[in-house]
Amino acid sequence: MNKLKIIFVAAACSLAFAAAAQDTNILKTEIGRFENRTGAVIVKGFGQIGAVEAGMAEISVRCKETTDTSSGRKLYGLAIEFKSNAFAPERIYVDDDEIDALLAGLNYLVKITYDATALPGFEASYTTKGGLEVLANSVRKEGGIQFSVQGNYSPRIPFSSMQMTQLYGLIGQARKNLDAIKSGK
Repeated sequence: MNKLKIIFVAAACSLAFAAAAQDTNILKTEIGRFENRTGAVIVKGFGQIGAVEAGMAEISVRCKETTDTSSGRKLYGLAIEFKSNAFAPERIYVDDDEIDALLAGLNYLVKITYDATALPGFEASYTTKGGLEVLANSVRKEGGIQFSVQGNYSPRIPFSSMQMTQLYGLIGQARKNLDAIKSGK
């Protein structure tokens, strides 16, 4: 009975630690810090752009508009969500000012070739402030380049080049939507 209590307490503590760690990752972005302020009414708007399904996982892209009602200040960005039955859901924020660099990074990775290095294998990656990591790698100069996407807590999710292109398209569409919102169209 005592062993069962110890196991239960250990499991509860590890879940509490994981939840606290996930909250601190949101605070690495400007939009995450803005949304977690106290003493003000914060309105968090969002709009679903689309999702990429990869095996048993789904990576969705949402636009974000966050407003402090007392000052009228607004911040824009993305929420990238990882969902699967195999791991806990995770949300990563991407600030508006890093979306273009993310798009450039994705574009580079989708087009990468074996010429990226003179060595037989490589791994190329792009990581956002919030912890979204997109990778391309190859062990040798034959057999194809593999792609994957991961968050801070989610495992690497294998992507095909078509899925990478789809993710690039969703983020590009989110960029256009945010630009239209900011310009009042």
